[in-house]
Amino acid sequence: MELGDDRTILGRHPRRNIGSVGRVTTERQARAPRSPGRARYRLRTVRPDGTPVYRYPLRLGMPPIQVTRIDFEVDHPHLPPDHRHAHDFLVLVYIERGGGAVALDGRTTPLRDGDLHAIPPGQAIGAATLADLQHCRAWSVAFTPDAVPSLASVSPLAWAHHPLLALFATDFATDAAADQATDTASTSTSTSTSTSKHTAGSALPTLPAIASANVPEAERPRWSAWLTELTEELAEPGRVGARDAASALLTRILIAAARLAPSAPAPPDPLVTRVFDEIEATFGDPVSAADVAQALGYTPGYLTTVVRERTGRTLLEWITERRMTEVRRMLRDTDLPLAVVAARTGLRDATYLVRRFKDRYGITPDRWRRNERA
Repeated sequence: MELGDDRTILGRHPRRNIGSVGRVTTERQARAPRSPGRARYRLRTVRPDGTPVYRYPLRLGMPPIQVTRIDFEVDHPHLPPDHRHAHDFLVLVYIERGGGAVALDGRTTPLRDGDLHAIPPGQAIGAATLADLQHCRAWSVAFTPDAVPSLASVSPLAWAHHPLLALFATDFATDAAADQATDTASTSTSTSTSTSKHTAGSALPTLPAIASANVPEAERPRWSAWLTELTEELAEPGRVGARDAASALLTRILIAAARLAPSAPAPPDPLVTRVFDEIEATFGDPVSAADVAQALGYTPGYLTTVVRERTGRTLLEWITERRMTEVRRMLRDTDLPLAVVAARTGLRDATYLVRRFKDRYGITPDRWRRNERA
């Protein structure tokens, strides 16, 4: 189920707005002014299994970074949700003081001092209960790659291969049986054969564990200092150089995280690689998820299910993400009119581009472009 913008959410829930991660807010609260540096994550869609997916709310004038301090000894309104959910952005969680556990990829994961968890877009997260976290002190950094200049134009299909996102790398390894099934499927071009061999009930490999590391004890004060400074920069967007300082601090944090990543990442999933290659080659054309599936010899339903199981996102979500990354690049780096941008990114026309962009980011492409160049 796709939800368009925040008005759609309010329309579905006239008295309540499932808009803020961790809280159900009233319409009056949703319209209340926010203090600097505090953004609310907005419900973007709900998966067929009922898992809500939150999108990142852009803040004009600042890079897309949101730092949340989690400390149950301090009254803090921005706590993690106690229900199963997913994000369409990246989240890095640093555990300053351990306590309690969370469900990551359906696995109960204890939170230890110095733990660092990299949660890629689409991964399902489920806190046990907030009461279980009452002794935990942690930092959560939510961001999109646009926050770092060197990542702004990187294809989302290549995130797992970029050095700065090494800890987020989720090249999905499959077991021999799954690989054999994939090879068998790729030789079949008959829709009926594909349907009979590959159904939603087929055994599918599950997502790997969310990448985690542990910060050496000697380096932990430095991590706390970086995150504190990043919070301060985001809280004062009008300060000279705040935007550049925030981007630089996030870059430094990602470098430190990458240095803690395993030196030997899992081998890539051959089917996911083929899907990503096909999207990369065709996203500029008006192709659909069905077109990509047909080109690879699968039924749309099966391929969508497999891609979601292995990457946390559906086939259509990956196509849309690739297109929107290119749209943002063209808006930022060129003066091309919206009609041309739409034509070069597989979107029908300028009107459709504006609607999709606003649904996704909460602002129009023209306003986003002006803000990026301010």
